[in-house]
Amino acid sequence: MVASVTARRAHTRQRLLDAALDVFAEEGFGRATVEQVCERAGFTRGAFYSNFTSLDELFLAMWEQRSRAMLDGVRAALAEVSAASAEEGLRAAVDAIPVDDAWYRVTAEFTAHALRNPPLRRVMAAREQAIQDTVLPALVAALARLGRRVTDRTGLGHALVAVHDGTAVQVLLEPHDPAVRERRRALFTAVLDAYSTPDTTLAPPPRPTPRTAMPTPAPEEAR
Repeated sequence: MVASVTARRAHTRQRLLDAALDVFAEEGFGRATVEQVCERAGFTRGAFYSNFTSLDELFLAMWEQRSRAMLDGVRAALAEVSAASAEEGLRAAVDAIPVDDAWYRVTAEFTAHALRNPPLRRVMAAREQAIQDTVLPALVAALARLGRRVTDRTGLGHALVAVHDGTAVQVLLEPHDPAVRERRRALFTAVLDAYSTPDTTLAPPPRPTPRTAMPTPAPEEAR
């Protein structure tokens, strides 16, 4: 019985999260209401308030869920990075960071809302930092496998966020132009190069041992 109640509650919660993304994207976060989310999900206000205390809390739950999925994808891609497949692995890691029109519109509006609410702004800042703290170790490890050492982790984290935010807008404005996404990947790579250097502490690969030439046998008549 407990398991079925837990599963039903999880299902209700997920339907509310899915409905909220649609409502927020269509109406705008500032104009969306609990009633609209409940109507889209097919539930009553009671179902909403048994899962969330406010639309702010609901959005933060959406953000946490999407961030977790994104981080899983990025770390999985970075784990595959090696000297033999450096470019492919880094491209896969960049492509694991989604650029989604609806989500961008929702987060942009919620960020503006949070900037007017100091406690909420601190929550968002802490969550942004938690994302960086999660992905940076995997990125540093991947670069180490490529023989590079990160010189400024904090600077790298901030630079990557800036690149993502800036290029996401460009991709959304020109969604059918593959050159825009290619420039996005190239800019991420340029930032990784700028914030890392060749690791001179690594032992150089062993040089191949030269083969010893065999003595040339003397001509028969000289014996």
